[in-house]
Amino acid sequence: MNKLNVLLIGSGAREHTMANAISASPLLRRLVVAPGNDGMDVERSDLDVNNHIQVADFCSSEEIDLVVVGPETPLVDGLVDALSSAGVKCFGPTAGVAKLEGSKSFTRDFAAKHNIPGPQWQAFTNSAEAIAWVKRLDKPFVVKADGLAAGKGVTVCDTVDETVNAITSMLDLSEFGEASKTILLEERLVGEEVSVFGISDGKDVVMLSTAQDHKRAFDGDKGPNTGGMGCISPVPGTKKLEKVFVDRFLKPVVAGMAEAGTPYVGTIYAGVMLTEDGPKLIEYNCRFGDPEAQIVIPKVKSDFLELLWAATNGELASYDLELADRSYAVSVTVAAEGYPASPIKGLDVKIPEVLPVDTSIFFAGVSQSEQGLVTAGGRVLSVVGTANDLPGAVETAYELADMIVGNGLFMRQDIGHNHYERPASAYERAGVSIDAGAETTERIAASVKSTHTDAVVSGLGAFGGVLDVSELKDYESPLLVSSTDGVGTKTMLAAEVGIWEGIGQDLVNHCINDVLVQGAKPLFFMDTVASQVLEPEVVGQIVDGMAQSCRASGCVLLGGETAEMGDLLTTGGVDVSGTLVGVLERKDLLPTNNIQPGHLLVGLASSGLHTNGYTLARKTVSGVDLEMSLPGAKTDVSLGEALLAPHRSYLPALSRAMNAGLVDGMAHITGGGFYENVPRVLPENCGAVIDTTSWTVPALFEFLVSTSGVSADEAYRVFNMGVGMVAIIDPVNFSKFEDAVDETVKVIGSVTAGEGVICNHG
Repeated sequence: MNKLNVLLIGSGAREHTMANAISASPLLRRLVVAPGNDGMDVERSDLDVNNHIQVADFCSSEEIDLVVVGPETPLVDGLVDALSSAGVKCFGPTAGVAKLEGSKSFTRDFAAKHNIPGPQWQAFTNSAEAIAWVKRLDKPFVVKADGLAAGKGVTVCDTVDETVNAITSMLDLSEFGEASKTILLEERLVGEEVSVFGISDGKDVVMLSTAQDHKRAFDGDKGPNTGGMGCISPVPGTKKLEKVFVDRFLKPVVAGMAEAGTPYVGTIYAGVMLTEDGPKLIEYNCRFGDPEAQIVIPKVKSDFLELLWAATNGELASYDLELADRSYAVSVTVAAEGYPASPIKGLDVKIPEVLPVDTSIFFAGVSQSEQGLVTAGGRVLSVVGTANDLPGAVETAYELADMIVGNGLFMRQDIGHNHYERPASAYERAGVSIDAGAETTERIAASVKSTHTDAVVSGLGAFGGVLDVSELKDYESPLLVSSTDGVGTKTMLAAEVGIWEGIGQDLVNHCINDVLVQGAKPLFFMDTVASQVLEPEVVGQIVDGMAQSCRASGCVLLGGETAEMGDLLTTGGVDVSGTLVGVLERKDLLPTNNIQPGHLLVGLASSGLHTNGYTLARKTVSGVDLEMSLPGAKTDVSLGEALLAPHRSYLPALSRAMNAGLVDGMAHITGGGFYENVPRVLPENCGAVIDTTSWTVPALFEFLVSTSGVSADEAYRVFNMGVGMVAIIDPVNFSKFEDAVDETVKVIGSVTAGEGVICNHG
């Protein structure tokens, strides 16, 4: 193909990164950056990018083949629309698509229409109405300016009073001008935030990488929100979620925009929160982030300009995207004193003549003076370091950043630190009690050993559990199946009520069910219990519960780990997680290939919330007396006791039916509820219809749904609503299945042709 003349719009470190990547392409004839900054070694133009006619005339006179738009404002203002009308090809979405970034209420409506999971929310233009809504719900919210606010129009509130103050500041005091004439109040999602980046050509989308920004100005996520003080990529632990990110957040927006007649061409930047109830959408942006671009774009091993050209011309389906090896990259933002409120301009910016290996610099708020570069904005530059692991990338980036900061330039010192443990000093000085650890080990020893069989070679007290598995020689083709999970925020309720034994049962039974749905029976289990301050009796009760569930299922509690983490678990919380390994014959692996439209969905009752939905449940009962009787309950049980009912194991109920080959598949109803767990079991081109009136919803769920005010669909996405396991059965086998299961079961729906789950609420 012919070489290309490219116009790049923008002036920050993001555009410096894009300029470097485009300049490296053999397809490039000429690159012009408008306006760029004085740190960029490229051809620049003082073109007024807000004057669409002037930009179109420039493209015509300079024979520009492709315009690449970096920042969000020109996209929202319709620059791409104007240039496209003039016959100029653009990488970047039209104004109709860019409303996803320009209006947060538009995005929430769009997400709801296209079943993209997100928080509870409401838009307001009147502060009195917004405040009344907050006080009625009696919980804090995230307050967002509806329009563009340079990444700063968000206040995350911890109390109702903070929420009211933020509403007043935005709506009545117009803190963010036009952007805050409308505000959104959004449920505060709890979890880890991840940015997901993809490229779309209007029909197809490819994912590039994940990244994680550090928004607050100072260490420890303190201080005001900024445009970004540093970033890491990829986000550790998210590799297994990449398909979920694409299917749930990237593909739906491309399909939805195509359906609306506004094809999405450009970068998709989905901000996602990894909540207890599954990933949920925080926001969409329609361009590369800054500082995310500085570490995501260099990971594109393919020709970057060729990628942009393929997207612009609708050719991604046939484009072979190649990404760099999964090495880590870390960016550290160097900012001017006073940022973000009143950054000082004119400060000297001293750059080493020779940069350390595996580092680079991308300039932003700088200008050229007689003495050299000086500050011209808040975020001055991004320092990037790369390595094969995250600690190495952090160390590399800071090696260079340390040479630059000082004399009015500052940075955060903790970018990426939350993802790895640094070497500790003396345990006792750090608040870790070795004596408590020994006492805890002594307290749990009997419970652990009560699960052991002759197959246990070594367990508690060894450096690793050892199990003799010679009995597996009797299997024709044994498969090992593992499940790792945690109890989550249910432990916070356990601490409030003082009931801990069920927590251990929760963890083991959850993992048993997760391997059970693949046809496996449990073999051994190992756990980790971590707390701010190690309390031997609390840990002992948790492990007692684990041992009880292991004994009931013939599973060995092989060993585990207790840890005191005063710095990490600063709220006095307890974190409980574990791994279970099960075994089965290959021929018994579930789901089978027999599932087809017409198969029955058969529900088995849950024992309560199990280990899911507690973030919403805790918010719903905040301030409620947990000792009160549960309204509508058939027996006298307190609200706290109902909330802490242990997660049941379905192994005893289903073993006979599974051994008889009556089960073709099973869905454990956990995070994501019916909408996300049932489809995991179904073959391609199969969906399901569920009649939610076919069983009686237990009193606990009725109470939580009515009190929280969530919709019916959201309730069946968050909670199990009284059905904790769904078996998929051939209709001809149903009577045999019913006889084999020693409890009442309900036909709650059926497998259908198509995709997805439809819940009919009557």
